[in-house]
Amino acid sequence: MYELCKSFIMNKSYTIFISLIVALGGFLLGFDSAVISGAISGIRVYFEMSDWELGFSVGCVIFGAMAGNIVAGPMSDRFGRKKVLLITAMLFTISAIWSATATTYITFVVARIIGGIGIGGAILIAPVYIAEIAPPKLRGSLVSLNQLNIVIGISVAYFSNYFLKDLEGESWRWMLGVEAIPAFVYFAALFTVPRSPRWLIQRLNLVAVAEKILIKIGGKAYAKLTIEEIQRGIAKKEVKGSVSDLFTTRIKTIMIIAFGIAFFQQITGINAIFYYAPTIFEQAGGSTDSSFLQAIVVGLTNLVFTLVAIRLIDRLGRKPLLIIGTSAMAVALTMATLAFNNATYDVTDNTLVKIENKELREALTQINGSSFNSQKEIFAAVMPVLSGDQLFSFKRNEIKHFISIDATMVLIAILLYVAAFAISLGPVMWTLLSEIFPGNIKGIAISVVGFFNSLVSYTVTQFFPWELTNLGPTMTFAIYAAMAVLSLLFVYKYVIETKGKSLEEVEELIVN
Repeated sequence: MYELCKSFIMNKSYTIFISLIVALGGFLLGFDSAVISGAISGIRVYFEMSDWELGFSVGCVIFGAMAGNIVAGPMSDRFGRKKVLLITAMLFTISAIWSATATTYITFVVARIIGGIGIGGAILIAPVYIAEIAPPKLRGSLVSLNQLNIVIGISVAYFSNYFLKDLEGESWRWMLGVEAIPAFVYFAALFTVPRSPRWLIQRLNLVAVAEKILIKIGGKAYAKLTIEEIQRGIAKKEVKGSVSDLFTTRIKTIMIIAFGIAFFQQITGINAIFYYAPTIFEQAGGSTDSSFLQAIVVGLTNLVFTLVAIRLIDRLGRKPLLIIGTSAMAVALTMATLAFNNATYDVTDNTLVKIENKELREALTQINGSSFNSQKEIFAAVMPVLSGDQLFSFKRNEIKHFISIDATMVLIAILLYVAAFAISLGPVMWTLLSEIFPGNIKGIAISVVGFFNSLVSYTVTQFFPWELTNLGPTMTFAIYAAMAVLSLLFVYKYVIETKGKSLEEVEELIVN
């Protein structure tokens, strides 16, 4: 079909327009993921959170995402992709307003979970919708617009946090509340996009309605060919799929690819980097202002290299980008590991004076003049001289004052990691998931895999503050580096190439 599509005069502007609108859900997802990084210090103080409570308040979004994952696919199969996306837009709006006005820890968490439901729906259905309306030769690039909007949302959130952080009063409320503006814009804009032509034919048999949409995309000849492809696909799968079908030998290869990519996309630590970017840079000895600025650079790097991915995904292919990206991720995470491993910790008059708590500062004078080769060593030295609360405060807030580290190397490592993720696991996973599942089980399958992806994401996000405090940044980044190496091996062995193939051709290629 790819070769035939070359002869059609495609209405690229129309297809790109509706894809961009649908992909605005990705913007909200990215904004929500990153905005919390700037609000962490404020909400931690306001709600008097422990490390575990902080991790949960940040990661609880993913519980909502899991719920959204589970229901979004079947709902989109039954009611249509467009209606589900409208619901997600409403949930984003409610979550932004409620989380910004929350006065208790419980209500704050509930508001975050509601936003998570929107995330779970948008992150699954937007790529599916775009894949269903996009011609094969544009599908990779257009589906990647969802990832582009995610990283734009992340970048905008970092900028927003930087400019709002010095507002008098509780600036974190403004950081969280501004999301309501793009959420409402998304809701209104969705009314301008058509329903998925594939869904119209497969679920409602509205061939004439679907034909009008397809004509606007690629003309009469393209519409005729696409409808014939869809109808041939329908003829092959008369029975509607169920969850049990996901674990049959027939689609074993698909499920290995889907679960593997979903696992490695999150286990390599990307959400820990985005959620806690300022915290990581503070661990490397940066000030609050410089940490926020470095987080902005991270967001911009993500944006630039996502644009590179969009440019290359339909030219170079899905698998080559994954191999290049996961290799670079392994290198970057190893660099970060080595940087923190080579760090030293010095207790001197110049470092002690940075501690505002007088009692804590006086207690630490007992080890004044000491130097340590690792975070583990300095923690062991301070334990006998600090009370439980003082030790907790030292580990969480004060350790950054004593570190001597190659901060430039840390920044380069994080930027390389983000760039590598942006050209590989970030956009390519969603492109593959939108392509590889047969139409009769696509909704159910993407929901299940999306749920699994969210579960892994929650685990990483929940445990990251604990890992930094108890394992230290060296071991934390070493674990992520090992996962990146494993992801490279998985991609090389299992991932297949779908570039330039129709959805029906992809199905024929990998369904046993």
